[in-house]
Amino acid sequence: MRIAKVREQSKEAIGGRSPVRLLTQPGDGVRALVKGIAAARHTIEIMIFRLDQSEVERALASAVSRGVAVYALIAATNSTGEENLRKLELRLLAAGVTVARTADDLARYHGKLMIIDRRVVYLLAFNLTHADIDRSRSFGVITTSRSVVREVTKLFDADRKRVAYKPGIPQLVVSPANSRAQLTAFVQHAKKDLIIYDPKVSDRAMIRLLEDRARAGVNVRLIGRLIQTIPGVTARKLVGLRLHTRTMVRDGEVAFIGSQSMRQEELDARREVGLIFRHPQTVMSLIHTFDDDWALAERAAQEMDTVGTKARIARKVAKAVVKDLPAVAPLLNGDARAEEIIKEVVMQVVKQTAEEPAKEAR
Repeated sequence: MRIAKVREQSKEAIGGRSPVRLLTQPGDGVRALVKGIAAARHTIEIMIFRLDQSEVERALASAVSRGVAVYALIAATNSTGEENLRKLELRLLAAGVTVARTADDLARYHGKLMIIDRRVVYLLAFNLTHADIDRSRSFGVITTSRSVVREVTKLFDADRKRVAYKPGIPQLVVSPANSRAQLTAFVQHAKKDLIIYDPKVSDRAMIRLLEDRARAGVNVRLIGRLIQTIPGVTARKLVGLRLHTRTMVRDGEVAFIGSQSMRQEELDARREVGLIFRHPQTVMSLIHTFDDDWALAERAAQEMDTVGTKARIARKVAKAVVKDLPAVAPLLNGDARAEEIIKEVVMQVVKQTAEEPAKEAR
């Protein structure tokens, strides 16, 4: 009965009538956040894991100066160290922001979100840093869905006051409260197609689930990394950008964007936040971005295969040349390094010879 209930809940998502605007990185992250902060009239509540974007800090300070109450919840710890966190805390306090630290009961508080006037939610997979916003593939969403705004506000209040959070709606995916159940159900319901951005898929249960979906005929494509090969699942490395998002689209209709990878710790031991939604325009935009990234990744993989094949052929030719030229042997006199040099020269000649027809065809 319990499993059936979870599966039924997973069908629910923010529908097409509730606006969901997509933020794509690199791109419009800082502009959208600064614009949202500038539009605040009463309150701004922001959960921060990392922040080095001075524009965002200045916008928060400006909001305070015009009478907006700004509350910042800063992670108790991150990899930049206590000194940097303390400096950020002091800068925000000096600007008039009310600052609190998260509890240290979880391995990490990694959620990124902002609430404007308790009417609009900015839920982000990226940190407020130059690395994430300027050089990374990541996403965020802006929504005015009342149920989501209420639930995100409840989560923010719970973490700020350091009290237990109990999930109220299935659309908001919060680790460790409901993320394993909701993301398991999300994947389970894939019937035809599942596209995934994930820096590292390592959770054993999730790996088995992806294998099961592939075996059932679902076309599963992943941009990111798997800790092991999964039969039927094709994985590619993102080209040209860092990968800093956890995103899935199921059957071209339902999407998930959040901060939790399919890793055991991020599902079960950290505060991570994500959103499941059905907004058609936003989902289609995610699919287009993924397809573009996939095409680049496919070309890069094919080029690597070609280079690897040519290198293997060149090595075989070089070995054959060295082996089949008796006149060379006395010159080598058992010198292994000399033999390697000859092989390298032969490989270069083979490579140049192979490239000449292609140059002539241009």
